[in-house]
Amino acid sequence: MRERPESVLRRLANEVAQQNRIVISAITYAEMRYGQIGKKASPKHTVLVDEFIRRIDGILPWDMAAVDATVEIKRQLIAAGTPIGENDTAIAGHTIASRCVLVTNNVREFSRVPALNLEDWCH
Repeated sequence: MRERPESVLRRLANEVAQQNRIVISAITYAEMRYGQIGKKASPKHTVLVDEFIRRIDGILPWDMAAVDATVEIKRQLIAAGTPIGENDTAIAGHTIASRCVLVTNNVREFSRVPALNLEDWCH
């Protein structure tokens, strides 16, 4: 979010023009808000987050299906010896449970998750 790559902004505008819903996980929303209090926190970040949130269609609630999918992903990744971070596991589980596409530039981590529908709009 801090970098605001032009390719992402163009793709986001294109998806909106095609009337695709733009939603984020409650976990992603929490991470965005945590950015307001971290070492790199700035008033500009707060404004960026607020503007982004106003433009999306919603924040998906963290529910039982998201938790169950997250636990299953964690089990699979631990068994394979390829775990990823806790928040990333939760975001992946939420994405799968919600039947959404995860847009991220963190392909290295998220590509370990079986059955995750993933797109990188930066590269």
